[in-house]
Amino acid sequence: MTFYRSCFDGDLEMTYVRETPMRDGMPPALHDRVIYAHLAAGAIELSATDWLHQTRAPRVGNTVAVYLSGGDEEELRTFFDRLAVEADPELLDELHELPFGLYGHLQDRFGVHWFFRGEPASAS
Repeated sequence: MTFYRSCFDGDLEMTYVRETPMRDGMPPALHDRVIYAHLAAGAIELSATDWLHQTRAPRVGNTVAVYLSGGDEEELRTFFDRLAVEADPELLDELHELPFGLYGHLQDRFGVHWFFRGEPASAS
C-alpha cells in the first residue's frame, strides 16, 4: 500500500491484526498482517487487506483485483501511468474511451489487476 500511496499521493491508514480484538482468535503468525488499509486521495479511495484466510492457500489470481473509479480523464491517466511502470505488457489495456466511458486495465508489478472506469470524456 505504500507503493500505491506513492502513485496516488494520498493519506494512508493501516490497522494490523495485533491492534484489534481479532488477534485473540488468530494465530500469532497473523498478528503482523494488515487487517484494513485505507488510502484516500481526493475523490479516489482504495481499501485493502492482507490475505488472512487460514485454510486456503493464496495463489496468483485468487487474492485481489482493484476497481478504481472516479476522477476526470487527466487524473485517471496520471494514476494509470504510475501503476503501469513495470506492468505486464500482455495484460495492459490502455485507458481509452468506450460507449460507457473511460476504461483501462493493467496488471501491476506486484501481479495485482487494476480496472479503471471514468466518466465519458464528453462529460468533462
